[in-house]
Amino acid sequence: MGQTVFDERAAKQLDAMYQTRDISRRRRLVREALGAQPGQQVIDIGCGPGFTCLELLADVGPAGAVTGIDTSEAMLNAAHQRCNGHGEVHFRRADATSLPFPPHSFDRAVCVQVLEFVPDVPLALSELYRVLRPGGRAVVWDVDWASLSWHSADPIRMGRILQAWDRHAAHPMLPRTLAASLRDAGFTDVRAEGHAFLTTALDPETYGGFGLGVVEAYLEGLPEIDPAEATAWATEQRALAASGAYYYAVLQVCFLATRPI
Repeated sequence: MGQTVFDERAAKQLDAMYQTRDISRRRRLVREALGAQPGQQVIDIGCGPGFTCLELLADVGPAGAVTGIDTSEAMLNAAHQRCNGHGEVHFRRADATSLPFPPHSFDRAVCVQVLEFVPDVPLALSELYRVLRPGGRAVVWDVDWASLSWHSADPIRMGRILQAWDRHAAHPMLPRTLAASLRDAGFTDVRAEGHAFLTTALDPETYGGFGLGVVEAYLEGLPEIDPAEATAWATEQRALAASGAYYYAVLQVCFLATRPI
């Protein structure tokens, strides 16, 4: 196993994760940064199971529309079921590097924890720039996985686990280069704001609490990780949580950029 595959299993996992308190907080921050207005056309690139699309429909109102694209049919099916009947919303199966829309189609664009999985980020950003109208705003949000701080009494083993986990994305440290890449794509007024997602309890409502199971599932079948080692690592994490010593923190970065008029 290498990079994460967004199949039916992943769709169900994300559907559950996107209902948690931390991911709801992230969507709120994204919507505040995006500032979608009534009557606008908005695209969600990598819409997943449609939670953001549903909330954006309330922002654009009956005179606006939301379009979600994703490469996963399972994600699109979930998004359609979630948003059906709630406003003008459209879903297309498409890749971030080849958006099936004419230039200047959208007033706002959002892309949350997607580009870290896209091999050709400059191409994806050029497509994002192309479909935005002059003066249009984009919000791109990704995780700096190198910032992940996860407590363990066996830091050497934890290092091996995190090194293996880094393979789940094409660009596990993407935020470090995103500001420059956005400017290279033609965007102006590029700003970045970091948001820490931290928990000291194995709380499934938190990014780090839910994340234990996500990483544990990803490690299954990785040739470089012995199953016994993965089990010992997960067992230790649950024991730390039971004793009140669990700690997980990661930096997520929100980039705001504008297509110049």
